[in-house]
Amino acid sequence: MNKFKSAVIGIVMSAVFAGTVGSASAADENPAIKARQSLMQLYAFNLGIVGAMAKGKVDYDAKAAEAAAENLAQLVRMNGPMWPQGTSQSDEGLKKKTRALAEIWTTYPKVTENGKQMIAAADSLAAVAGKGLDSLRGGLKDVGDSCKACHKAFRGKKIK
Repeated sequence: MNKFKSAVIGIVMSAVFAGTVGSASAADENPAIKARQSLMQLYAFNLGIVGAMAKGKVDYDAKAAEAAAENLAQLVRMNGPMWPQGTSQSDEGLKKKTRALAEIWTTYPKVTENGKQMIAAADSLAAVAGKGLDSLRGGLKDVGDSCKACHKAFRGKKIK
């Protein structure tokens, strides 16, 4: 395992543990849900960096764009234990704790295909992000489309 991947895993795990420390009861929190929410926050953080550049909200910085895109390409490969069946919005007691829809598990081949598309899009973005603003914008479109496709099919509305 390379140093970067180790660091990413450490960050995600730190976020998970930090999120559960001080909660009313450890039984009230599901570590798998917390882990995937932390992962999504890391996606959003890195996409925010390149997205702000693409929108012209901050100046384009090739090194920062490349780093954020490479982070994303590594993050999208994290999988497995964060997605156990029984942790959807429709499962008992989880309505307000997650936006994951049960379709993630009932249409499993489809979610796997979405994951493969996200990996390909993130890899493409990582390959071009440091090569100029137009290249960044072009690569970012496919990542955004991939995110939207998965959210449309597998993410429910936030329930308060």
